[in-house]
Amino acid sequence: MTERLSRRTVLRGLGTAIALPWLDAMMPVLSIAAPSKAPKAPTRMAFFYIPNGAHMPDWTPRTDGSEFELPPILEPLADFKDKLLVLSGLTADKARANGDGPGDHARAMSAWLTGCQPKKTAGADIRVGISADQMAAMKIGHLTKFPSLEIGTEGGRQAGSCDSGYSCAYSSSISWRSESTPMIKEVDPRQLFERLFAGSDPREAAASRARRQEYAKSILDFVQEDANDLRRKLGHTDQRKLDEYLTSIRELEQRIQRTEKGQVAEAKLPDMAKPNGVPKEYDEHVRILSDLLVLAFQGDLTRIATFVYANDGSNRSYRLIGVPEGHHDLSHHGGSAEKQAKIAKINRFHISLFAYFLGKLKSIPEGDGTLLDHCMIAYGSGIGDGNRHNHDDLPTLLVGGGNGTLRTGRHIRYRRETPLNNLWLAMLDRIGAKTEKLGDSTGTLPGLL
Repeated sequence: MTERLSRRTVLRGLGTAIALPWLDAMMPVLSIAAPSKAPKAPTRMAFFYIPNGAHMPDWTPRTDGSEFELPPILEPLADFKDKLLVLSGLTADKARANGDGPGDHARAMSAWLTGCQPKKTAGADIRVGISADQMAAMKIGHLTKFPSLEIGTEGGRQAGSCDSGYSCAYSSSISWRSESTPMIKEVDPRQLFERLFAGSDPREAAASRARRQEYAKSILDFVQEDANDLRRKLGHTDQRKLDEYLTSIRELEQRIQRTEKGQVAEAKLPDMAKPNGVPKEYDEHVRILSDLLVLAFQGDLTRIATFVYANDGSNRSYRLIGVPEGHHDLSHHGGSAEKQAKIAKINRFHISLFAYFLGKLKSIPEGDGTLLDHCMIAYGSGIGDGNRHNHDDLPTLLVGGGNGTLRTGRHIRYRRETPLNNLWLAMLDRIGAKTEKLGDSTGTLPGLL
């Protein structure tokens, strides 16, 4: 008979702790004499941020409701249309100047999840507000190893002026623990991997990593004995789930190792930065970080995350898709059809990377559905059109089933000036972190169910 397991069962080894995915053995035994409703899988939420707005004519569906057609930028989401909500008309009022002059990129990023007006300063007296993800982390973060994860492809300074007198902290942070404390993003896949699967003793974790590097071992080598003991207690279906999960960890570990070897080779050249685990190619960087976030959700290491594809105002070049110009430069298109077409191409490329993440979530069975069914994934920007620097009618998506609390497959158009933070309130309600007020919110966003 299969032994019942706690949801908190962990495979342990030297400096290593690998949480388990949702297994059938974690479900309670049901009987006629003592009926018991099986627990639902936990609800997770993540916020994905893109910089410099979007080309809205190719983003916004022409019709409302469930019969809408995906516009060109959103076409990579065709396989997820039934799990998609396109939300038009939402506004981040506190990203507007409101008397503070230039600095739309800094305000867009810092106000997106807070709904608060950032104090215009380049000094240490930064102030904005608590972000939606950190509000959730304060209320339910104790349920997981990590209250929240903050991920991105670009770091950023936390001091100095980066946008018209605004601190660089505003331009590189969407997650704020308090009104003056931004959460620093993890951009190095190796560092994130080690965080996710390290044990509680830092010295043992360091020893484990050193031994793996010296003897070319996998992190799974240190939990093999525990894993073998667990397999003997599991049924065939759970054994397969466990093996698939551990294989995913090992494959991701190998991809990070290959990236590091490439960086080491480049580090021999003059004036190269110290090698790390950041891939050279942007798309691979995003995919590896996406895979790590999927594992974090699958192992219930966290239920809350932010993922910044690039800081607002980023002038990254996208040569790999045939757009060599800087993103921010292009966003000031001045009505040029050629520049707008390139902006739309960047937007679609970002969406294709987002679709990769969603596909991974959808491919993982969990409880009564898939991992995607148990997630709420918001995607968008604090700027509408990059040329106008407007903060109304923002590009906003919500994907996933929300554990049965969302009616998806629709385009919903809200009245003008509806606060974006009303959406965050609705998500907080659904994840079990009910909040009465968040920034400039005026109530929970209606129409989602």
